[in-house]
Amino acid sequence: MKMADAKRFKELENENSELKKMLADEMLKNRVLNETLKKKW
Repeated sequence: MKMADAKRFKELENENSELKKMLADEMLKNRVLNETLKKKW
């Protein structure tokens, strides 16, 4: 693997990690909203 490839791979790993965190956060928000709606009705 060339140095440029290794650098790009690391960048993609970091981006993937950030996207996973964002997805988990949105899923948590969705769950909280759904639970709140269940209790109100």
